[in-house]
Amino acid sequence: MPVTDRDLQRILKLGYEKEEFTVEVHGELRLRNKDGRCVFLGENGCRIYPFRPEGCRIYPLIYDEDLGRPVLDKLCPYTEEFRISKSDKERLRILLKKLESSIE
Repeated sequence: MPVTDRDLQRILKLGYEKEEFTVEVHGELRLRNKDGRCVFLGENGCRIYPFRPEGCRIYPLIYDEDLGRPVLDKLCPYTEEFRISKSDKERLRILLKKLESSIE
């Protein structure tokens, strides 16, 4: 999951060290995975839920680069429970702009 500068600052304020929860992939910060799962995913769900990154907030909506449009992630087992709204698409568009500006 991508991490914006704002996401990073929000999580750092919780007392975590950047290296504990992020990894850099192609110049972009992402949440670190442990055993194929988000480092913040515990037995009872997300341990930082109120402070989670923006990408997590709009998931399972993702941007499919091949199709050039927002889609619901087929890997999510709950995809069929979601409907994409205009505001969801707008939040994704804003997130993509933030991520783009953070790697330039």
